[in-house]
Amino acid sequence: MSPTKSEFKIQLMEPKPLTWWKSRRSKIDMEPPYQRRGRLWSDTDKAYLIDSILNGYDIPKLYMADFTWGESLLNSSRLPYAIIDGKQRFEAIFDFFDGNIVLNDDFVFVSDRSLSLGGLGYKDLVESHYEIAEVFETFPLTIVGVVASTEIRNAMVGRMPEAIREIAKHDFFQTNIAFSVKRGADLNAAAKLLSFEFSEAPVETKKSNLDTFAQAVAATRSQLELALRRVLEALDEMSQIFLPRDKLLTNAGILPVYYWFIKNQSEDRYRFVREFLVKFEESRTENREATGVNLDRRLVEFDNFNRSTNDLKSHVGRFQILEERFDLWLKVRSVRRIVRFRSSPS
Repeated sequence: MSPTKSEFKIQLMEPKPLTWWKSRRSKIDMEPPYQRRGRLWSDTDKAYLIDSILNGYDIPKLYMADFTWGESLLNSSRLPYAIIDGKQRFEAIFDFFDGNIVLNDDFVFVSDRSLSLGGLGYKDLVESHYEIAEVFETFPLTIVGVVASTEIRNAMVGRMPEAIREIAKHDFFQTNIAFSVKRGADLNAAAKLLSFEFSEAPVETKKSNLDTFAQAVAATRSQLELALRRVLEALDEMSQIFLPRDKLLTNAGILPVYYWFIKNQSEDRYRFVREFLVKFEESRTENREATGVNLDRRLVEFDNFNRSTNDLKSHVGRFQILEERFDLWLKVRSVRRIVRFRSSPS
């Protein structure tokens, strides 16, 4: 599944002259799998782009994946940049530098129409009209940098992102979870758990909230360390509760709710948590087929909360339903044990 627009941060890159890009062409992936496809340009098409550059006309923005922020699962080539939209424009620029194309015969240099420059290449301009060659060399390309917001967060330096990465390295994430960790899903989930502990309560966990949280000021260092310790201790317990690659943990969106639910249980209730969650999930599945008086409205409500998995109301609502149903399940379980005990032969 490809990332959606909302998962990206888009911003203008610092303008660089064409000579800067020419010297770094080997650092640009020109064929990434997510590149926007377009028709191939003829030499005439390419020359018209050079015409626009020399005459100072606007040219469309180029879009480039910027991996200089840090490691990214999208960076299969391991290069700092990958062209998303604008490959033909880059190729035209490089071809002119390399002498593979020349100016069209009908080229007119608007600043001095008396010059006859049609048919000349870059080297010709350097030798006989350097001031014009310099216009080309120093032209600032307008490039929009595209960076996945999760990757920006994970590429940050400082104690906060270090803490998030430390959580993601816990055995629970290495062994128990069953959801894909592509595109940093484990780091994203770790940030949510840490944000809960940092605030000592469930909080909104949309991307904007997590990005703001990841930039928390240094003055909160002691609070952060305490929150980190509590998360790691809770994960120690959770790694004992859940199975390796547990079927209950196939969806990253439910993890913060499970986390808050489990950490609020007393020690004598821990050993019943997984059994309850399995039964709870079975009940949810059965309830989706039910109608009328057989329909459990609270389970419907839980499913509705699950559709907005990062909203504060969703976190709190699901937690409350789990608490309510766990209490009820334990009471029913206790009654059944008493009945079995009394009905057993003496």
